[in-house]
Amino acid sequence: MLSRIKGFWGNAPVVQALERMLDAGRLPSSLLFYGPVGVGKATLARKLAAALLGDEQTIERDDLSRPENQALLAERDKLSSTQRAEEPLVISSHPDFLTFPPDGPLRQITIQQMRLLKEQAQLAPMRGRHRIFLVDQADRANEQAANSLLKVLEEPPPHLTLILTAENYFELLPTIRSRVVAFYLAPLSDEEVRAFAEARGLDQIDRRTALAAGCPGRAVTLDLAVYDQQRETMLAWLEVASGARPFTHWARYAEQLSGSRADRLEPYLEVLHGLLEDVLWIQTTGTAHRNHDIVAVLTAVAERVDISWLHRALNRLGELERYLRRNIQKSIGLDALVVELRRYAQDSVRHQVLV
Repeated sequence: MLSRIKGFWGNAPVVQALERMLDAGRLPSSLLFYGPVGVGKATLARKLAAALLGDEQTIERDDLSRPENQALLAERDKLSSTQRAEEPLVISSHPDFLTFPPDGPLRQITIQQMRLLKEQAQLAPMRGRHRIFLVDQADRANEQAANSLLKVLEEPPPHLTLILTAENYFELLPTIRSRVVAFYLAPLSDEEVRAFAEARGLDQIDRRTALAAGCPGRAVTLDLAVYDQQRETMLAWLEVASGARPFTHWARYAEQLSGSRADRLEPYLEVLHGLLEDVLWIQTTGTAHRNHDIVAVLTAVAERVDISWLHRALNRLGELERYLRRNIQKSIGLDALVVELRRYAQDSVRHQVLV
């Protein structure tokens, strides 16, 4: 059997299942690809679309990581919410393939976008028998947008294939989950990511492989200089939260972060998740998994916290990430969390002394 989905790295069982559906002419009308950021969910959606529509090069121009699309998203961040609502964001290089990505500073799928999707869904294909719509990061749809999307999922036109992507399966409404055929895209092995990075001719392959955490998209898009700046900030936060440094050490970084209009908090929290993962690795294996160059600093943190502290930190970070969609000020949530975790670490130390 000839491969119809070409050039996709990793998750071969998912690709093979989709190819069997294509060969049998039984592709579901609604699909969900879910998994970590950068694992290739939207890439797989575009390659699946190319298998149905052809013209892969045109469809690939919808890739949000392309500089022109990044510039478009940055320009839309400057618009008012009214201006964005008047012209909902959709990217469509191919007339029968439409991408609806998160819009605005809060990176949300909006009700206006889903109304536009509903209108466009009724139109017949322009170049064949299929239209394919990608709702990228559908778990970022607000309640109104999710309910509007649900109406299309309930009665999709026969020519429409609707593909959703999501990082968190359970952030989607249960009624949406029940109307899609879901595929989990797992992180790749470090060996697969390294082979991908070598094939793409990337620099600093060892470091990119480590930091990608099994996601080839991260390996490609990672700006190491920006990452190091973000890591310095979040390492300061982690040292203070664990009690390894005084609170004043964090205050300087908090002020810089709060004063920057360009920096969004989500990339910093992603970096912090990686640091916390390394702390756990050090506690269990004696070495870091991702950030090998700062093992000594992370070891000092690992010696001051226990598994209950790490569990609390990860739970609170998850809550903070959800609050970000309500436009919470960047530094306030981190400030409150660092105080809480610092106190928790100190109480744990006192308890161990008393015991």
